[in-house]
Amino acid sequence: MKDILILAIESSCDETAASVVRNGRDVLSNIISSQIMEHRKFGGVVPEVASRKHVENVSWVVDEALKEAGVKASDLDAVAVTYGPGLVGALLVGLQFAKGFAFSLGKPLIGVNHIEGHIAANYIEHKDLVPPFVSLVVSGGHTFIVHVRDYGDFEVLGETRDDAAGEAFDKVARALSLNYPGGPEIDRVAKLGNPDAIRFPKANFHEDTLDFSFSGLKSAVLNYLNSAKQKGIEISVPDVAASFQKAVVSVLTENVIATIRDRKLDKIAIAGGVASNSSLRASLTEAAEKLGVKVLFPSAILCTDNAAMIASAAYFEHISGKESRMSLNAKPGLTLGAR
Repeated sequence: MKDILILAIESSCDETAASVVRNGRDVLSNIISSQIMEHRKFGGVVPEVASRKHVENVSWVVDEALKEAGVKASDLDAVAVTYGPGLVGALLVGLQFAKGFAFSLGKPLIGVNHIEGHIAANYIEHKDLVPPFVSLVVSGGHTFIVHVRDYGDFEVLGETRDDAAGEAFDKVARALSLNYPGGPEIDRVAKLGNPDAIRFPKANFHEDTLDFSFSGLKSAVLNYLNSAKQKGIEISVPDVAASFQKAVVSVLTENVIATIRDRKLDKIAIAGGVASNSSLRASLTEAAEKLGVKVLFPSAILCTDNAAMIASAAYFEHISGKESRMSLNAKPGLTLGAR
């Protein structure tokens, strides 16, 4: 059987990335140009700045991906690109480049849902992983519990009703005067604190649901900090970070384990930037072991936004005969499973 080589481009937020992946699971190159230092001075991603940096970086990132993979553009079977969700200006840069590249080569264009890409990162990390399984997608913009019934077949069972988990991490980190991005900083500082020092609330819904809400938790942390300052009480940043992190991790773990029990599945695949969080990894691993369930995590480089995961997701679209028209447009609000 002929090997399938796919070049993918990812530019949904503040990383310009390109990758060549063989047969959906073997990464030949994975080039990422990060903009963290550009946005750190602003405390978060500035969309216009991100778009301009993508314009500057996309061409050389693609060239480097082909060079590192040791393949010529003519060797490719398809060109994949993230078309949503994400920042519209950032998405358009990658999308327009991919369209031109695919058209010039006479190769198929495959538009990929960024969230599906995060889930597909586990196919790269765990070569023998096949659906069905439960996936927890936790990143700066997304928090979902998904029943992955088959390649490209997703059922969303729970999602955030307000802030994503990663967004809450960033906002709390900013309030604690920690650097951007906030997730790794909270994780680092929390190791020095007491997770039981402060009891922060978890959202309680009246209906039976697996949905999340992190806005109230974020507000509770901000209120605690403001109250302590007004009363002249010394604030322990490690204790606040550890207590906040425990509140987030506990609800993520509870809802995922409830899903596994309900769907009677034996595999959990974690995806997204927050999948790197050490407390989340420890909590889910411990809870899954008690049930005899396997929990899978991608390596750190595959948790963040990257193009290898986009190429992997595109492979399963390609072998099922799906491709995109050149009229494909960016969809910043694209939902999971949408085509």
